[in-house]
Amino acid sequence: MDKQLIVRREVCARIPTREGTFQLCLYGNNRDDKEHLALVLGDVAGENILVRIHSECFTGDVLGSLRCDCGEQLHLAMERIAQEGQGVLVYLRQEGRGIGLLDKLRAYNLQDQGYDTVEANLALGHQADERDYDIGVAILKDLGVRSVRLLTNNPAKIEALEAAGMPVVRRIPLVAPIHPENKRYIETKVRRMHHLINLAPFHLNGGQRPYERY
Repeated sequence: MDKQLIVRREVCARIPTREGTFQLCLYGNNRDDKEHLALVLGDVAGENILVRIHSECFTGDVLGSLRCDCGEQLHLAMERIAQEGQGVLVYLRQEGRGIGLLDKLRAYNLQDQGYDTVEANLALGHQADERDYDIGVAILKDLGVRSVRLLTNNPAKIEALEAAGMPVVRRIPLVAPIHPENKRYIETKVRRMHHLINLAPFHLNGGQRPYERY
C-alpha cells in the first residue's frame, strides 16, 4: 500500500514576469525526488479559483519548440491568471507526459519516422500518458484551494483532479495556435486522447487558431 502523500512548501519568492508578478513556491514531497512548483497570484484560499495544472516541457517551455503547444499554453495560462488578478499555475515535473526527457527525445525521432505521439510512446514501452496529478492536488490544497475553474482541454485531467478530491466547477478552454509543425501533435490529442479542441477551422483556413469547444 502506498504511503500517504505529503507535500512540503519549502520556500516562496516574488517572481516578476511579462504577464505579471507572481509568488513562486517550491514544494518537496515524500513520493518522488522532484521539486514541483506553484506560481501563485493573489489570495487563492477559497472556491472557484482559476487554476492551470501544467506538466513540464523543457523543449516547449524553455526552448520554444514548435513541435507542441506546451510553451504557448504555459504563457496563455499565466496571462489569464494575471488578467483575473488571482489564480494558481501548478508546474509538475513530469516531462514528456511522464516518460522523461530521454525517452521524449527518442519519441521525437520515432515521430519523425511517421509515428504519432501515442504510437511513439507505446513503441518505447510506455503508456500513452503516464502523468499523475495527485501531487498537484496536494499542492492546491496546501494553498487553501477548495475548488477550481480549470484551464485545460483534457477531460482526463478533470477526472484525475476530481478523483483526487479537488472539485472542478468549470472547464475553461486553453487553445494555442495550430500551425504546420504542431498540427499532427494536436490532431493526435483530439483523435486519440479526446482533447476538446475543434480542428475544423485549421483545415478550412490553413492554419489559424481553432475555435474553442465548450
